[in-house]
Amino acid sequence: MILLYQIISYAMNAYMIGIVIYILMSWFPGARESSFGQLLASIVEPYLEPFRKLIPPIGGMLDISPIVALLVLRFAMRGLEYLFFGLF
Repeated sequence: MILLYQIISYAMNAYMIGIVIYILMSWFPGARESSFGQLLASIVEPYLEPFRKLIPPIGGMLDISPIVALLVLRFAMRGLEYLFFGLF
C-alpha cells in the first residue's frame, strides 16, 4: 500500500514540477514553441485549461489560474495522503 502511495505521490510531484517549468517558460521568448515546450504543453495544458476557463486573467495580462491549479493539485495530494495513512 505504501508503494502505491509513493508512486502516485512521485507522479503528482513530477507533474507539479512540470507545471512550474511550463509557467516559467512563458517568461522566455520562444521557449513554449520549442519541441520541449510543445511536449510539456501537451502534458500540462489539459489540466490547466479548465482553470483558465473559470479564472480570467487579471488586468488582461496576469494569469493566476496556474497558481490555483497548483493549489488544487497540492490539496489533492494531501487528500491522497489522508486516504492512505489517515484511515489506519
